[in-house]
Amino acid sequence: MTNLPRQQPPVIAVCGAGTCDAATAALAYAVGQELARAGAVLVCGGLGGVMAAACQGAAEAGGMTLGFLPGTSRSEANAWVQLALPTGMGHARNVLIVHAADAVIAIAGAYGTLSEIALARASGRTVIGLHTWELGMAPDGRPHLLVAHTPNEAVALALRQITQPHVRSASEQAE
Repeated sequence: MTNLPRQQPPVIAVCGAGTCDAATAALAYAVGQELARAGAVLVCGGLGGVMAAACQGAAEAGGMTLGFLPGTSRSEANAWVQLALPTGMGHARNVLIVHAADAVIAIAGAYGTLSEIALARASGRTVIGLHTWELGMAPDGRPHLLVAHTPNEAVALALRQITQPHVRSASEQAE
């Protein structure tokens, strides 16, 4: 048997708060569904809120979900994580989430989400923001994150950035 190279599916991280309101959960669910329909693997922190809603959307649409858990037990994963990876690292697991991903979609969120955005940008990953932090421009004149207004736009931008870096969001094109 030979080890032939094979095509890997895109891996997209979905970041957001562990608790969220119904409107934010609906956005995350739709992002998960769109990622699954596109054949992407969804990676996240594996807990509740945005993470659970995105995983539910992906799983119900036939997609693959992977959760890097903060603790040491697989049992802390939400019900829609198909591959639960306990890290025992707490918030430090955010580094694993970001480095496992080809691009990151940040949905709403608080300081944990902000740390994932910063880690992603520091490691050269594209970040798509959907109703999340407003961060302005980086010193090089490019935005810290690309702004999407809908789940479909967020997923489309993330997937395009993997194959065509520097594709601008609709809001950037309007400027």
